[in-house]
Amino acid sequence: MKLAIATIASLFASAAAVEISSVPAESKLGMNLLSKARRAEQNAEDGEADMTWISGYALKFQGCHHISQWNAEAEGDEDVRIETKRLARFRLCPIESCSSSSGAGCSGKYGDYVVDMDTFLQTYVETKQEELEEKCESKKYYCGCDGSDDEQACLQNCFTNAGADYYDCIEEEEEQNAYGYNNLNANGEVKLNYMDYMECAQYQGANGNNNGGDDGAEYFVGPYCSDQGGKIVLGLFTDDTCTEFADEYGGRVTFQSIAGGNLPYSSTSIVDTSCYSCEDGDAEANANNAYGYQAKEPKESCTMMYENAGKCESKLTNELGYNNINENACTYMEGIKITRSNGIIIAGAATGNKVASAFIGIFTTSFVLLGAYVYYLKQKLERGSVNLSD
Repeated sequence: MKLAIATIASLFASAAAVEISSVPAESKLGMNLLSKARRAEQNAEDGEADMTWISGYALKFQGCHHISQWNAEAEGDEDVRIETKRLARFRLCPIESCSSSSGAGCSGKYGDYVVDMDTFLQTYVETKQEELEEKCESKKYYCGCDGSDDEQACLQNCFTNAGADYYDCIEEEEEQNAYGYNNLNANGEVKLNYMDYMECAQYQGANGNNNGGDDGAEYFVGPYCSDQGGKIVLGLFTDDTCTEFADEYGGRVTFQSIAGGNLPYSSTSIVDTSCYSCEDGDAEANANNAYGYQAKEPKESCTMMYENAGKCESKLTNELGYNNINENACTYMEGIKITRSNGIIIAGAATGNKVASAFIGIFTTSFVLLGAYVYYLKQKLERGSVNLSD
């Protein structure tokens, strides 16, 4: 009985819940992400895989989760022996069915992938910053504020009138024009280059003195999964693996006491939500064959991502062929729960675990039969005791 209960309990074990976000496949972020996932190399007779199918897909980030592992670099007694490893998960969805508002992104014909979260965030933030600068610079050109009496006020008014899509340009402009006399932004957050902390790093403080405080302790800032994996935020830690929080509030209280302001992205998620196409904009210029058919081509960055792939492509059988799909990560990802935007929790990367379901059914039936047998014995004993009394 104990063995049966333990087995059933193990079947329900899973990783932390995760939510949704997305990444541009044509950006450096998408390029580095999918290069970290591992893809099988085969397809064409000449030994090169046909990657043209990628042009019909979009990249959608789905969330993050934690695992614990032995810290091989731990040497002294003060080092953390069991460190936290954080992973990010994303999905490739057909462009025509990929939804930015849907937690899953799509319901079929997709592939699922898992990569190191530090790697994901480093590229993600760099790419987002570059895209923001390009967007804002492009808008500045049409604002016509050059030579105005108050160029900053003119730009702020221009960005405001342009709508919500350009509000982040206002913040970018304010940061560029801050002259160091104010260490906090309008939200009361300490002004620091958060891109330096997309992986665990020692906090240098506003004055470059490690922590900005007087206690002499070393602190580290790094990303972690929050809100059951639905957010990726920054926290303050006391170890160089970013495993031990500085306090029970993700280090937010300690950071405020030593820095005099809030830690950026300690409550708001670093990542956002969207679907981004992998299709090359100039693809139609390339003729596919002598009949004049012009095939859509994926961006070169997307094909580079797939040279080495480790993923779960169970739902891509019809698109890639059974012999070309890679399912090495399917078993692992089936243990991860995804929290959809509508609040429904669905376990598994592709299909449900049929083996687990079969075992649960067998054990349930066994328990019912065992209960019936115990009841039968109880009734028989009661009849025997009645006969003895007679």
